[in-house]
Amino acid sequence: MTVVPDTLEDAALALADGRPCIFPTDTVYGVGVAVCAASGPDILFDVKQRDAGKPIAWLVGSIDDLQRYGKNLPSGVCQLAHRFWPGALTVIVEASDIVPASYRSESGTIGLRMPANETTLALIRRVGSPLATTSANISGRPSVSRFELLDTELLARVGCALRDSVESLHSGVASTVIDCTGGGVRMVAKAESPLKTSQLNHKDCVGNVLSKCDNMCGCTIGFAGIYQWKA
Repeated sequence: MTVVPDTLEDAALALADGRPCIFPTDTVYGVGVAVCAASGPDILFDVKQRDAGKPIAWLVGSIDDLQRYGKNLPSGVCQLAHRFWPGALTVIVEASDIVPASYRSESGTIGLRMPANETTLALIRRVGSPLATTSANISGRPSVSRFELLDTELLARVGCALRDSVESLHSGVASTVIDCTGGGVRMVAKAESPLKTSQLNHKDCVGNVLSKCDNMCGCTIGFAGIYQWKA
């Protein structure tokens, strides 16, 4: 089935109306809703045929959004955001009071990421809101980084899909996820193609941000799994 992609304006109007939309990111295609228009993420569980209750991260448009939608942030979180955003790093933080309860996890957290994709960022700016986003696939099926590989069943359920003009820049793998709550930081999921090692060397990693190296810098220290912010 040949699918005609929607325009940026079409996608923004659908999201502003509270409807889900498929759109590109710097990793894989995502399906999301505008948090300013949708009362919660339930519709995403429906279109993906996924069990409800699993937290869905927000894609945000600026580094400042980390402090807007998160609270009680360890100082190192902001340093990591400045080094790796925009990019494939999702940080789990304690949700601020302006994050609706329907979007928070049971423990009161929210995942935030600023994508390195101009189409996604333009969509966020056009809507004027973060996008609660998950991978654009039926639950249990593979995520995709090319428009023509999108599941036709999912497309039929969503009804709005925006194509990226430069799909070659998609990594094809999910972002690295770190939990920055509880006074420390824990790697929850590590991407198969992690953050570019040129962005952070071991000296920066240990000397400025963390008291232990997590191996995101690509050095030979190795991944500690759980480590603490440098005091």
